[in-house]
Amino acid sequence: MSGGSYYVPASSKWPILGSLALGAMMVGAGTVLVYGVAGTPVMVIGLVGILVVMTLWFRDVIRESRRGLYNDQMDRSFRWGMGWFIFSEVMFFAAFFGTLFYVRTFALPWLDGEGAKGVTALLWPDFTASWPLMNPPGSEIQGPKETFSPWHLPLVNTLILVSSSITLTVAHEGLKEGYRGTVRHWLTGTVLLGLVFITIQGFEYYEAYTHYGITLQAGIYGATFFLLTGFHGLHVIIGTIILIAILGRVLRGHFSANDHFGFEAAAWYWHFVDAVWIGLFLFVYVF
Repeated sequence: MSGGSYYVPASSKWPILGSLALGAMMVGAGTVLVYGVAGTPVMVIGLVGILVVMTLWFRDVIRESRRGLYNDQMDRSFRWGMGWFIFSEVMFFAAFFGTLFYVRTFALPWLDGEGAKGVTALLWPDFTASWPLMNPPGSEIQGPKETFSPWHLPLVNTLILVSSSITLTVAHEGLKEGYRGTVRHWLTGTVLLGLVFITIQGFEYYEAYTHYGITLQAGIYGATFFLLTGFHGLHVIIGTIILIAILGRVLRGHFSANDHFGFEAAAWYWHFVDAVWIGLFLFVYVF
């Protein structure tokens, strides 16, 4: 299409089908939380439906792009959409970081008798505030046995993710210069680094549950640890899948030096995930 024309997409069934699949997954998940495994089939059907809709919807978008149907207006629309999506992800993680900071800065000192609400120390008069919280107030909650040293597996994973941002940037620059071999090699390296990160994270979780006593039931430390690192790990898995799909498109000859927003959007997402990990490394493991 010409750069000045306004693109009107064809009618699509994917939005309504995606909404129905998402609704089914949420109904199933809610049923699982309330009634147990009874809601599992509905949840699984909804999840599979979402994955199928996403795959076919992205397929259609790729085909439309390859046919040259998109113009500058559509390019701006995609960029704004991806920008707002990443902003929503920023706010998502801000909520969990906010929980961590609130507990450490306000709730624990209050329970120890400090601050404006120090009267809450009457609940557990023998409680002593500290972080990581190894001895939660109340004998019914068992805290973790010990915590991870930030200078072993967490540091290794930090170096891996930082390196993956560098390799992805090299691949991106190669694409802008038209060096497709560079793109293939460095993007493959990025995918491999992502897979290594996921593997190490899985091993860390195994160690947390079997040897360190860090579980979701291990007080506020265990809960915040798994909420922050777990959701981040899920984002790394999603990001790795995205990069694998982008690598497949690169191998099929998609993208050009001046038309590669699919690659660019994946890079935005991956760099965001890397930035979140830096915050996790500092405030969950180090400080």
